[in-house]
Amino acid sequence: MDNIWNHYYGVAYKLSLVCGMWPHLERRTRIFRISVLTAIMVTIVIPQLAFQYRCKGDIQCTLTSTLGYLLSLVILVKVYTFQLNIHELKILTEHLYVDWKMVENSEEQEIMKSYANHTRLYSLIYSVYCVIGLYILMCVCLVPFILDVILPLNESRPMLSPHPAYYFVDEKKYFIYIFIHALLGWKIVLVGVISHDCMFVSYVQHICSMFAVTGYRFKYLFYECNEMIKDTSDDFNEKYHARFTYLVQTHRETLRLAQLLENTFTKPFGLQIVIATIGLSITLQQITVESNLLTVFRYILYVIGQLIHLFCLNFQGQKLLDNSIQICDKIYNSPWYKLPIKMRKLLMLVMMKTYRPTFFSAAKLYVFSLENFAMVLQTSMSYFTVLASF
Repeated sequence: MDNIWNHYYGVAYKLSLVCGMWPHLERRTRIFRISVLTAIMVTIVIPQLAFQYRCKGDIQCTLTSTLGYLLSLVILVKVYTFQLNIHELKILTEHLYVDWKMVENSEEQEIMKSYANHTRLYSLIYSVYCVIGLYILMCVCLVPFILDVILPLNESRPMLSPHPAYYFVDEKKYFIYIFIHALLGWKIVLVGVISHDCMFVSYVQHICSMFAVTGYRFKYLFYECNEMIKDTSDDFNEKYHARFTYLVQTHRETLRLAQLLENTFTKPFGLQIVIATIGLSITLQQITVESNLLTVFRYILYVIGQLIHLFCLNFQGQKLLDNSIQICDKIYNSPWYKLPIKMRKLLMLVMMKTYRPTFFSAAKLYVFSLENFAMVLQTSMSYFTVLASF
């Protein structure tokens, strides 16, 4: 069991352990590590505030500084979501381990492994993508210095700051120190973002796997060794009545976990959706007015990163919707006609329950799905049009 855990959930576990977001971490250790992460975040926010102060009412400067605020705010929301919901997240994390012991055969274990493997692949790809994206965004500002060495001009090329911030010193003279601080600071706080998203995907994929296992059990309720059982004796009915009751309880427990996930993340995701929509709109507006090609390139990368982040969340929401609904189809394809009348009525109640799909939302207003992902893009474009009109 430990080998399975380390193989499929090792990336999310190690990252969350480092930044103090692992729910089962000792309280004193967790507070210390999250305090260090917060202190580093403060060293990034203070220069952003100073940059905002120097804008002196300049709209373009203000919008540029706003993008930095929004990104910092998203990071703080993600990091402290885990700190403010420790009890709920402990329950969800325990099920990642305990439910593996409840599988009854190799087919169910393969179902669990397939969903856990999705978690592992997502964690690896997402972590690499975030780190590479950060290095590209930061290292773009080194291009003017490299060009000054390779293709020097009569005067130095304009300096490009690692991020919208003012460090109270001569930025040209201390550029290397500013660059190192920005790179290391954002790299450290990015660990909290990756940890949050990987753990969240772990929870979603595990709930989807439990829906899939429950549907499999309903579909093959009257099968043993891949052959349908023809026995209809009283002992048979009593045996399978107990098994059917167990399946109903498993389904209800999975629904309870999905509701716990929804209650834990709905408010933070509501704030994140608002921030992402505003951030997309401002970034698109900045692209249209910016003349520096390197800055435009960074804005384009920022837009791509926001879209990928939103798509991943909506894709996970779509998978949860699909897996919760598919149970009804699997029950219908099972030999339900062999059940006694009393059990058929219970089965109808389960099927009626699946007609109300399980989902996770943002502030109970926005349901994460691929269809609604397009709606967010349309809303961002609308806000962009309003900003561009000014």
